Amino acid sequence: MAAELVEAKNMVMSFRVSDLQMLLGFVGRSKSGLKHELVTRALQLVQFDCSPELFKKIKELYETRYAKKNVDPSPQAPRPLDPLALHSMPRTPLSGPTVDYPVLYGKYLNGLGRLPTKALKPEVRLVKLPFFNMLDELLKPTELVPQNAEKLQESPCIFALTPRQVEMIRNSRELQPGVKAVQVVLRICYSDTSCPQEDQYPPNIAVKVNHSYCSVPGYYPSNKPGVEPKRPCRPINLTHLMYLSSATNRITVTWGNYGKSYSVALYLVRQLTSSDLLQRLKTIGVKHPELCKALVKEKLRLDPDSEIATTGVRVSLICPLVKMRLSVPCRAETCAHLQCFDAVFYLQMNEKKPTWMCPVCDKPAAYDQLIIDGLLSKILSECEDADEIEFLAEGSWRPIRAEKEPSCSPQGPILVLGTSDANGLPQASSSPGVGGSMSSALGGAGSGAGAAGGPENGKPGADVVDLTLDSSSSSEDDDDDDEDDEDDDEGPRPKRRCPFQKGLVPAC
Repeated sequence: MAAELVEAKNMVMSFRVSDLQMLLGFVGRSKSGLKHELVTRALQLVQFDCSPELFKKIKELYETRYAKKNVDPSPQAPRPLDPLALHSMPRTPLSGPTVDYPVLYGKYLNGLGRLPTKALKPEVRLVKLPFFNMLDELLKPTELVPQNAEKLQESPCIFALTPRQVEMIRNSRELQPGVKAVQVVLRICYSDTSCPQEDQYPPNIAVKVNHSYCSVPGYYPSNKPGVEPKRPCRPINLTHLMYLSSATNRITVTWGNYGKSYSVALYLVRQLTSSDLLQRLKTIGVKHPELCKALVKEKLRLDPDSEIATTGVRVSLICPLVKMRLSVPCRAETCAHLQCFDAVFYLQMNEKKPTWMCPVCDKPAAYDQLIIDGLLSKILSECEDADEIEFLAEGSWRPIRAEKEPSCSPQGPILVLGTSDANGLPQASSSPGVGGSMSSALGGAGSGAGAAGGPENGKPGADVVDLTLDSSSSSEDDDDDDEDDEDDDEGPRPKRRCPFQKGLVPAC
């Protein structure tokens, strides 16, 4: 095997640009670039992915350009490769201890191919997802290469899991019914090597696993006119549709070819929950109170070039996310503010919709940058009757308690108005409520006498005085009384109707 590798490398080193492009096109790799880039790419294929088909193609290209004399022009073709025999082939681990990768065999099919055990440089990188721990890399990011001019393309891939990986999936706990913690996920992103890429789906995406289509996250509805709905691009879980045995699995990605280049990758991951991340943060992410105190002093240090001196800074003990008192005060190390948010709710919200943006300054606050403020945690346990504190220049703090607002309820005595009997006792009111109960409490005899002397016996009732009227209303009432006196000479005086119901009136 080593002799064949050396022979294949020597043949590749003698290839021209056209030969190198034909070889790379045969395996579905990019054919663009300078000659030394093409040579490097081809040598890496030979070193880490030299299948019999690839070795045969190298020989064909070499013999086409360099026809050998006195040599049989049709050398014996290599024995066809048994796909199942690939399980026993030695593999080079990515890093660390030996890892049994699943087998991806056969030549590159419409842009997807077997697993290269060493990445090409530059390579497409995907951002690290906090809720997924990568266990194995089943397929490195591989570019989706269109095979024709059609807008709708299909890229299939065939692979099998190792017995160890199948056992990991079967023995993992269930996050919810039918969803295992250890999963095989498909990730898709732009083919951009400048920086780690976020997950991004191509248009018209559809994923078929064996004989069933896998569900892909749909679009978020948009209520704003003229704004296109957004689609949450996340890893696609393929585990429930796969054969958890030595049988091979076939994945077919259908995508729209509209000019942009995309890459796909397969990973074996362990999905975590917000509780798992919170426990890890409490274990390794707590910042000592003295370090937090030193940060406060640094923030409040006198700047000789500034004309404004800051003597203190206020920090709220209420989480800006849920408007509740902080339980686990947290912030990102990259943030410039001292204000914290609650780590519990922050992780739960990013578990549902990952944005990882600080709710205080609206800047990126990734999970790896989060810390728990040890000083503020200590303050929360010591100060339970305040919702805000102030840090002072020397690093100390004082609570800020809200002042009590004055009550709006009347403070004066309650005056009971109504008709009275001959003895001067008030008559019981017929209206329900507090007035009726207070009138009845003055005495049963008085109330009975007042009832007898009411309007039912032909006697006019007593006037009800409204204490809420001003002096101008009183003068108008006096004029009305004078007119009533003039009318008494001509005939009986009509009863006055009070616009207010008898009962309780606050005395101002």
